[in-house]
Amino acid sequence: MTGPNRVLFDAPGPRARRRIRLATALSVLVIAGLIALGVHQLARHGQLDHARWQPFGQWPYQRFLLQGLVRTLKAAGMAALLALPAGALLALGRLSPHRVLRLAAGGFVELFRSVPLLLVLYVFLMGIPRAGYTFPVFWELVIPVVLCTSALLAEIFRAGVLALDRGQSEAGYALGMRRRQVMWLVVLPQAVRLVVPTLVSQLVSLLKDTTLGYVVSYPELLNQGKVLGSYTHDFLQSYLSVTAIYIVVNAVLSQLAEALERRGKRRPKAGAAGTGPGLPGPRTPESVGVEALRTT
Repeated sequence: MTGPNRVLFDAPGPRARRRIRLATALSVLVIAGLIALGVHQLARHGQLDHARWQPFGQWPYQRFLLQGLVRTLKAAGMAALLALPAGALLALGRLSPHRVLRLAAGGFVELFRSVPLLLVLYVFLMGIPRAGYTFPVFWELVIPVVLCTSALLAEIFRAGVLALDRGQSEAGYALGMRRRQVMWLVVLPQAVRLVVPTLVSQLVSLLKDTTLGYVVSYPELLNQGKVLGSYTHDFLQSYLSVTAIYIVVNAVLSQLAEALERRGKRRPKAGAAGTGPGLPGPRTPESVGVEALRTT
Protein backbone atom coordinates (compact mmCIF):
# COMPACT_ATOMS: atom_id res chain seq x y z
CA MET A 1 0.00 0.00 0.00
CA THR A 2 1.33 3.41 -0.92
CA GLY A 3 2.12 6.20 1.50
CA PRO A 4 -0.81 8.50 0.64
CA ASN A 5 -3.26 5.64 1.15
CA ARG A 6 -1.84 4.99 4.62
CA VAL A 7 -2.55 8.63 5.43
CA LEU A 8 -6.24 8.14 4.63
CA PHE A 9 -6.76 4.88 6.52
CA ASP A 10 -4.87 2.16 8.37
CA ALA A 11 -3.61 -0.85 6.46
CA PRO A 12 -6.11 -3.75 6.88
CA GLY A 13 -5.02 -6.83 8.78
CA PRO A 14 -5.42 -10.48 7.68
CA ARG A 15 -9.02 -10.74 8.94
CA ALA A 16 -10.02 -7.44 7.32
CA ARG A 17 -8.43 -8.54 4.03
CA ARG A 18 -10.47 -11.77 4.08
CA ARG A 19 -13.64 -9.74 4.66
CA ILE A 20 -12.72 -7.41 1.80
CA ARG A 21 -12.13 -10.36 -0.56
CA LEU A 22 -15.46 -11.93 0.49
CA ALA A 23 -17.35 -8.65 0.05
CA THR A 24 -15.69 -8.12 -3.34
CA ALA A 25 -16.66 -11.63 -4.52
CA LEU A 26 -20.26 -11.17 -3.36
CA SER A 27 -20.45 -7.76 -5.03
CA VAL A 28 -19.17 -9.19 -8.31
CA LEU A 29 -21.73 -12.01 -8.16
CA VAL A 30 -24.59 -9.60 -7.42
CA ILE A 31 -23.56 -7.24 -10.22
CA ALA A 32 -23.15 -10.14 -12.68
CA GLY A 33 -26.58 -11.45 -11.68
CA LEU A 34 -28.21 -8.04 -12.22
CA ILE A 35 -26.54 -7.70 -15.63
CA ALA A 36 -27.69 -11.20 -16.65
CA LEU A 37 -31.23 -10.39 -15.48
CA GLY A 38 -31.22 -7.13 -17.44
CA VAL A 39 -30.00 -8.87 -20.62
CA HIS A 40 -32.65 -11.57 -20.19
CA GLN A 41 -35.42 -8.98 -19.84
CA LEU A 42 -34.19 -7.05 -22.88
CA ALA A 43 -34.12 -10.24 -24.97
CA ARG A 44 -37.57 -11.20 -23.71
CA HIS A 45 -39.02 -7.89 -24.92
CA GLY A 46 -37.27 -8.06 -28.30
CA GLN A 47 -34.78 -5.27 -27.67
CA LEU A 48 -31.87 -7.47 -28.75
CA ASP A 49 -33.45 -8.53 -32.04
CA HIS A 50 -31.24 -8.16 -35.07
CA ALA A 51 -33.83 -6.04 -36.86
CA ARG A 52 -33.58 -3.35 -34.17
CA TRP A 53 -29.77 -3.17 -34.31
CA GLN A 54 -29.29 -3.64 -38.04
CA PRO A 55 -29.94 0.05 -38.99
CA PHE A 56 -27.16 1.22 -36.66
CA GLY A 57 -24.65 -0.75 -38.74
CA GLN A 58 -25.48 1.31 -41.82
CA TRP A 59 -23.23 4.19 -42.84
CA PRO A 60 -25.91 6.97 -42.90
CA TYR A 61 -26.75 6.26 -39.24
CA GLN A 62 -23.08 6.02 -38.29
CA ARG A 63 -22.28 9.23 -40.18
CA PHE A 64 -25.07 11.02 -38.33
CA LEU A 65 -23.58 10.01 -34.98
CA LEU A 66 -20.03 10.76 -36.09
CA GLN A 67 -21.09 14.28 -37.03
CA GLY A 68 -22.28 14.69 -33.45
CA LEU A 69 -18.98 13.26 -32.18
CA VAL A 70 -17.01 15.78 -34.27
CA ARG A 71 -19.08 18.65 -32.82
CA THR A 72 -18.56 17.25 -29.31
CA LEU A 73 -14.79 17.06 -29.81
CA LYS A 74 -14.79 20.54 -31.35
CA ALA A 75 -16.63 22.06 -28.36
CA ALA A 76 -14.54 20.12 -25.83
CA GLY A 77 -11.29 21.01 -27.61
CA MET A 78 -12.10 24.71 -27.73
CA ALA A 79 -13.22 24.70 -24.08
CA ALA A 80 -10.00 22.93 -23.03
CA LEU A 81 -7.89 25.31 -25.12
CA LEU A 82 -9.40 28.29 -23.27
CA ALA A 83 -9.84 26.75 -19.81
CA LEU A 84 -6.24 25.55 -19.38
CA PRO A 85 -4.51 28.97 -19.64
CA ALA A 86 -7.41 30.60 -17.77
CA GLY A 87 -7.02 28.08 -14.95
CA ALA A 88 -3.26 28.71 -14.80
CA LEU A 89 -3.78 32.48 -14.63
CA LEU A 90 -6.42 32.09 -11.90
CA ALA A 91 -4.05 29.88 -9.90
CA LEU A 92 -1.30 32.49 -10.18
CA GLY A 93 -3.84 35.12 -9.14
CA ARG A 94 -4.75 33.14 -6.03
CA LEU A 95 -1.05 32.87 -5.18
CA SER A 96 -0.34 36.54 -5.90
CA PRO A 97 1.04 38.73 -3.10
CA HIS A 98 -1.36 41.49 -4.21
CA ARG A 99 -4.47 41.35 -2.04
CA VAL A 100 -6.91 42.71 -4.65
CA LEU A 101 -5.78 40.26 -7.32
CA ARG A 102 -5.82 37.37 -4.83
CA LEU A 103 -9.35 38.20 -3.67
CA ALA A 104 -10.64 38.65 -7.23
CA ALA A 105 -9.20 35.33 -8.39
CA GLY A 106 -10.41 33.59 -5.23
CA GLY A 107 -13.92 35.00 -5.65
CA PHE A 108 -14.12 33.83 -9.26
CA VAL A 109 -12.89 30.34 -8.37
CA GLU A 110 -15.22 29.94 -5.40
CA LEU A 111 -18.21 31.24 -7.39
CA PHE A 112 -17.86 28.97 -10.40
CA ARG A 113 -16.84 25.96 -8.30
CA SER A 114 -20.09 26.33 -6.37
CA VAL A 115 -22.53 27.09 -9.20
CA PRO A 116 -23.75 24.10 -11.27
CA LEU A 117 -22.78 24.20 -14.92
CA LEU A 118 -26.42 23.72 -15.90
CA LEU A 119 -27.37 26.96 -14.13
CA VAL A 120 -24.62 28.89 -15.94
CA LEU A 121 -25.92 27.48 -19.24
CA TYR A 122 -29.42 28.76 -18.43
CA VAL A 123 -27.95 32.21 -17.71
CA PHE A 124 -26.37 32.29 -21.17
CA LEU A 125 -29.54 30.87 -22.74
CA MET A 126 -32.20 33.03 -21.08
CA GLY A 127 -30.54 35.69 -18.92
CA ILE A 128 -27.92 37.38 -21.10
CA PRO A 129 -30.15 37.60 -24.25
CA ARG A 130 -32.60 39.72 -22.22
CA ALA A 131 -29.78 42.22 -21.75
CA GLY A 132 -29.43 42.52 -25.53
CA TYR A 133 -26.44 40.22 -26.01
CA THR A 134 -26.74 36.99 -27.98
CA PHE A 135 -24.01 34.43 -28.56
CA PRO A 136 -23.91 31.74 -31.26
CA VAL A 137 -25.07 28.33 -30.07
CA PHE A 138 -21.51 27.00 -30.07
CA TRP A 139 -20.32 29.71 -27.68
CA GLU A 140 -23.43 29.43 -25.49
CA LEU A 141 -22.12 25.96 -24.65
CA VAL A 142 -18.37 26.61 -24.66
CA ILE A 143 -18.24 29.77 -22.51
CA PRO A 144 -20.10 28.28 -19.49
CA VAL A 145 -17.97 25.14 -19.71
CA VAL A 146 -14.82 27.30 -19.77
CA LEU A 147 -15.97 29.35 -16.76
CA CYS A 148 -16.69 26.31 -14.58
CA THR A 149 -13.76 24.20 -15.75
CA SER A 150 -11.18 26.98 -15.40
CA ALA A 151 -12.20 27.39 -11.74
CA LEU A 152 -11.57 23.67 -11.16
CA LEU A 153 -8.30 23.69 -13.11
CA ALA A 154 -7.12 26.69 -11.08
CA GLU A 155 -7.26 24.61 -7.89
CA ILE A 156 -5.37 21.76 -9.59
CA PHE A 157 -2.63 24.14 -10.77
CA ARG A 158 -2.48 25.75 -7.33
CA ALA A 159 -2.08 22.35 -5.67
CA GLY A 160 0.74 21.55 -8.09
CA VAL A 161 2.55 24.81 -7.31
CA LEU A 162 2.20 24.29 -3.55
CA ALA A 163 3.50 20.73 -3.92
CA LEU A 164 6.86 21.97 -5.18
CA ASP A 165 9.68 22.36 -2.73
CA ARG A 166 10.44 25.99 -1.84
CA GLY A 167 14.03 25.39 -2.84
CA GLN A 168 12.97 25.53 -6.50
CA SER A 169 11.77 29.13 -6.26
CA GLU A 170 14.56 30.13 -3.87
CA ALA A 171 17.10 28.88 -6.42
CA GLY A 172 15.47 31.09 -9.03
CA TYR A 173 15.63 34.12 -6.74
CA ALA A 174 19.29 33.31 -6.00
CA LEU A 175 19.97 33.54 -9.75
CA GLY A 176 18.55 37.06 -9.80
CA MET A 177 15.16 36.22 -11.33
CA ARG A 178 12.11 38.28 -10.50
CA ARG A 179 8.99 36.71 -9.06
CA ARG A 180 7.22 36.61 -12.44
CA GLN A 181 10.21 34.89 -14.06
CA VAL A 182 10.49 32.37 -11.23
CA MET A 183 6.81 31.52 -11.50
CA TRP A 184 6.65 31.19 -15.31
CA LEU A 185 10.10 29.69 -15.96
CA VAL A 186 10.77 27.58 -12.86
CA VAL A 187 7.70 26.81 -10.77
CA LEU A 188 4.80 26.52 -13.21
CA PRO A 189 6.44 24.10 -15.72
CA GLN A 190 7.32 21.69 -12.91
CA ALA A 191 3.90 22.07 -11.29
CA VAL A 192 2.16 21.26 -14.59
CA ARG A 193 4.23 18.09 -14.94
CA LEU A 194 3.18 17.01 -11.44
CA VAL A 195 -0.53 17.41 -12.12
CA VAL A 196 -0.74 16.17 -15.71
CA PRO A 197 -2.72 12.98 -14.85
CA THR A 198 -5.22 15.02 -12.81
CA LEU A 199 -5.51 17.53 -15.63
CA VAL A 200 -6.30 14.79 -18.12
CA SER A 201 -8.96 13.39 -15.76
CA GLN A 202 -10.53 16.83 -15.53
CA LEU A 203 -10.49 17.10 -19.33
CA VAL A 204 -12.40 13.81 -19.50
CA SER A 205 -15.03 15.40 -17.25
CA LEU A 206 -15.04 18.43 -19.53
CA LEU A 207 -15.80 16.17 -22.51
CA LYS A 208 -18.79 14.74 -20.65
CA ASP A 209 -19.94 18.23 -19.66
CA THR A 210 -20.56 18.97 -23.35
CA THR A 211 -23.52 16.56 -23.18
CA LEU A 212 -25.38 19.52 -21.65
CA GLY A 213 -25.34 21.03 -25.14
CA TYR A 214 -28.95 19.92 -25.51
CA VAL A 215 -29.90 22.86 -23.26
CA VAL A 216 -28.79 25.33 -25.94
CA SER A 217 -29.77 23.01 -28.85
CA TYR A 218 -26.16 22.38 -29.80
CA PRO A 219 -26.11 19.21 -31.97
CA GLU A 220 -23.44 17.31 -30.06
CA LEU A 221 -23.21 13.52 -29.84
CA LEU A 222 -25.88 12.88 -27.18
CA ASN A 223 -28.28 15.26 -28.88
CA GLN A 224 -27.70 13.45 -32.18
CA GLY A 225 -28.45 10.17 -30.40
CA LYS A 226 -31.73 11.58 -29.11
CA VAL A 227 -32.71 12.73 -32.60
CA LEU A 228 -31.78 9.35 -34.07
CA GLY A 229 -33.82 7.58 -31.38
CA SER A 230 -36.83 9.74 -32.18
CA TYR A 231 -36.46 8.93 -35.88
CA THR A 232 -36.06 5.16 -35.49
CA HIS A 233 -38.18 4.78 -32.31
CA ASP A 234 -35.28 2.66 -30.98
CA PHE A 235 -34.09 4.87 -28.14
CA LEU A 236 -32.32 2.07 -26.28
CA GLN A 237 -30.23 1.07 -29.29
CA SER A 238 -29.48 4.70 -30.10
CA TYR A 239 -28.36 5.63 -26.59
CA LEU A 240 -26.32 2.42 -26.23
CA SER A 241 -24.53 3.29 -29.48
CA VAL A 242 -23.76 6.75 -28.11
CA THR A 243 -22.59 5.18 -24.85
CA ALA A 244 -20.18 2.90 -26.73
CA ILE A 245 -18.69 5.91 -28.54
CA TYR A 246 -18.20 7.80 -25.26
CA ILE A 247 -16.55 4.75 -23.69
CA VAL A 248 -14.10 4.46 -26.59
CA VAL A 249 -13.22 8.19 -26.51
CA ASN A 250 -12.77 8.22 -22.72
CA ALA A 251 -10.72 5.02 -22.87
CA VAL A 252 -8.35 6.72 -25.32
CA LEU A 253 -8.03 9.72 -23.00
CA SER A 254 -7.46 7.44 -20.00
CA GLN A 255 -4.69 5.63 -21.87
CA LEU A 256 -3.16 9.00 -22.67
CA ALA A 257 -3.27 9.95 -18.98
CA GLU A 258 -1.59 6.69 -17.96
CA ALA A 259 1.09 7.14 -20.62
CA LEU A 260 1.82 10.65 -19.40
CA GLU A 261 1.93 9.43 -15.79
CA ARG A 262 4.38 6.65 -16.68
CA ARG A 263 6.52 9.13 -18.60
CA GLY A 264 6.53 11.50 -15.64
CA LYS A 265 7.63 8.71 -13.28
CA ARG A 266 10.56 7.83 -15.50
CA ARG A 267 11.89 11.39 -15.16
CA PRO A 268 13.53 12.73 -12.00
CA LYS A 269 10.82 14.09 -9.75
CA ALA A 270 10.77 17.85 -9.71
CA GLY A 271 11.09 19.55 -6.38
CA ALA A 272 12.08 16.43 -4.49
CA ALA A 273 12.82 17.47 -0.94
CA GLY A 274 15.23 14.64 -0.30
CA THR A 275 16.28 11.23 -1.54
CA GLY A 276 18.53 9.83 1.13
CA PRO A 277 17.66 7.76 4.20
CA GLY A 278 15.89 9.73 6.86
CA LEU A 279 15.10 12.62 4.54
CA PRO A 280 11.47 13.56 3.82
CA GLY A 281 10.09 12.36 0.49
CA PRO A 282 8.88 14.62 -2.30
CA ARG A 283 5.72 16.60 -1.70
CA THR A 284 2.83 15.69 -3.94
CA PRO A 285 -0.37 17.48 -4.99
CA GLU A 286 -2.28 14.89 -3.00
CA SER A 287 -0.41 15.72 0.21
CA VAL A 288 -0.67 19.50 -0.23
CA GLY A 289 -3.89 20.13 -2.09
CA VAL A 290 -5.89 17.06 -1.19
CA GLU A 291 -8.81 19.10 0.08
CA ALA A 292 -8.87 21.21 -3.07
CA LEU A 293 -8.72 18.15 -5.33
CA ARG A 294 -11.50 16.43 -3.41
CA THR A 295 -13.84 19.27 -4.15
CA THR A 296 -13.09 19.03 -7.86
